[in-house]
Amino acid sequence: MARIEPLEKPYPPEAAVFLEGSMPKWAGLEPIKLFRIWGRHPEMALALKPLGSFILSQGTLPAEDRELIILRACARCDAEYEWGIHAVGHAKRSGLGYEAIAATRNGSADSKCFDERQRLLVNLVDALHEKATLDKDTWRALTKIYKERQLLELMLVAGFYHFISFTVNTLDIEPEEWAARFPDDV
Repeated sequence: MARIEPLEKPYPPEAAVFLEGSMPKWAGLEPIKLFRIWGRHPEMALALKPLGSFILSQGTLPAEDRELIILRACARCDAEYEWGIHAVGHAKRSGLGYEAIAATRNGSADSKCFDERQRLLVNLVDALHEKATLDKDTWRALTKIYKERQLLELMLVAGFYHFISFTVNTLDIEPEEWAARFPDDV
């Protein structure tokens, strides 16, 4: 049981404004528990929504790169709830295969399923998670692939999903029934 209970239908009018359209139309799902918890405080939810929407639909990073960062950040934080949501929905739609999705949880940057760019992104997340910065070599390698705006987006995505991970872990939210679970071979 979550430490703060998600709203249930019928939603209060203020929460309904946030929850309406909170899920991608392609998903065909009701709002997730995390959104229904934030919906208890609509002013906060409405402040967070534009940043999350920006990351998922207005950023310039390739979707596959964005999702690899999200999955690795959630995996490093042990945030199975959010990892599972992205593994089932966004990551598969981005083109990440099962091996790469699973390796975000139980692999290293050297996993054979990752190409050179993906290894660099896994290293980016790991370094930010462990040291809150990147070394000069990693930064230099990133600047050869990404434009300035995208370099900033890399940090934004990793940081935002650390925040999401802190939230779902602290609130002890049970995984959504339809979401993936962490692979067993961790």
